[in-house]
Amino acid sequence: MSTHGAIIQAMMAFSCRAAAERLRQPSEPLTHPPAFILIVPLFHVTGCVPVMLGCFAGGVKLVIMYKWDADKALELIEREHVTNFVGVPTQSWDLVHSPRFSEFDTSSLRDIGGGGAPAPPALVEKVSSSFAKGKPTIGYGMTETNAYGPGNRGQDYVNKPTSSGRVVPIMTIGVRDPEGNALPVGERGEIWFKGPNLIRGYWNRPEATAETIVDGWLRSGDLGHLDDEGFIYVEDRVKDMILRAGENVYCAEVEAAVYEHDSVHEAAVFGVPHERLGEEVAVAILVKAGAQLTAQEIRDHVAVRLASFKVPAHVIFFTEALPRNASGKILKRELQRQIADAK
Repeated sequence: MSTHGAIIQAMMAFSCRAAAERLRQPSEPLTHPPAFILIVPLFHVTGCVPVMLGCFAGGVKLVIMYKWDADKALELIEREHVTNFVGVPTQSWDLVHSPRFSEFDTSSLRDIGGGGAPAPPALVEKVSSSFAKGKPTIGYGMTETNAYGPGNRGQDYVNKPTSSGRVVPIMTIGVRDPEGNALPVGERGEIWFKGPNLIRGYWNRPEATAETIVDGWLRSGDLGHLDDEGFIYVEDRVKDMILRAGENVYCAEVEAAVYEHDSVHEAAVFGVPHERLGEEVAVAILVKAGAQLTAQEIRDHVAVRLASFKVPAHVIFFTEALPRNASGKILKRELQRQIADAK
């Protein structure tokens, strides 16, 4: 349950964050009026609040796509002089790797990115080098914050590609242990939010509301840490952690190691049941076009980067994109079911 006031606070806070960012990292004046392209569903909080409602509130042109198509998006960017591209990392990847990318004028773009999932550092660098004036961006928000939260952009993002950005106006951010105690800078814990942009609770779900909202603080369900410059790093979901023989395995950490392999296009790490260990590490991989990869090559690749208990026991390869929901997040439960069905 959100309120009109919370949504307005989020929309205005996005403007404050953008203004603060321009002071920190000045950019060239726009040669065309600002224009956003809507490439995510309106039933997703990013599409609804910061993109659609934000454009309406600011009198900004909004170019709406019926469904995602990278070449069509490039055509619209050129024709409508789009300045802001807000989606999930997969869409940014599709854009810069389109075989027709060089055919279109994308010089109007200033911000390319979005949120919904972490972007591999190689993608951040690719976006940074592919546009004349456009800068890579990422935001960290959720439905419960009306999409508002930290954001990372430009050279900050290139320098700290695994960070979702700095602490932002109107929102207090803390990192806490399982008992709710505040943790010092650098220590991993659950990320908590507090601010006027938060939802008030879940409709007809008082138990879920009481579990998630504690003394005005929202428990994000994400694990991460803050550094000494105020940048936040989202490392995993609390419930997306694998407990293998008493050892904590953070899926995002293993995914980052897998993505360092040049032949990997997409990867998702998840846990599968194991009779003795409790859970075992599994990874689903979409290999880049024309590349070849074996399960053992992936295990060897991860083994030289991480502890042995984090090396995937199960490696499955896909010939097409990994299953995702409408907001672009990989459906790990579907991947778990596929492994279970294969046994």
